[in-house]
Amino acid sequence: MEEYQGGLDTIFQALADPTRRAVVGRLGAGPTSVSELARPFGMALPSFMKHIRVLESGGLIRTRKAGRVRTCALEPRTLAIAETWLAEQRALWEGRTDRLEQFVLEAQTKEKPE
Repeated sequence: MEEYQGGLDTIFQALADPTRRAVVGRLGAGPTSVSELARPFGMALPSFMKHIRVLESGGLIRTRKAGRVRTCALEPRTLAIAETWLAEQRALWEGRTDRLEQFVLEAQTKEKPE
């Protein structure tokens, strides 16, 4: 876990904002322009660009500019880091709940009068 802890902090900070999560969700359908991404949010483009910069600096998206159009795309390797960490946490907690269930079942068996 130590090997990607700093990266996780940056990733989850970038995903902490609902606007940025919505952008990541939209980019799951494929690359699109910043102006297209900004349209549903009703905010000025400079304000929206702050969100894009946070996502880009967190490594969640990459942008490229062709002429006057800036296009954004997901960076799947960064999302894979978060997914791996979440899978590890899920496995840890499922193991704990499985052990708790076994403990409760054994305790119930011991309490039953024969």
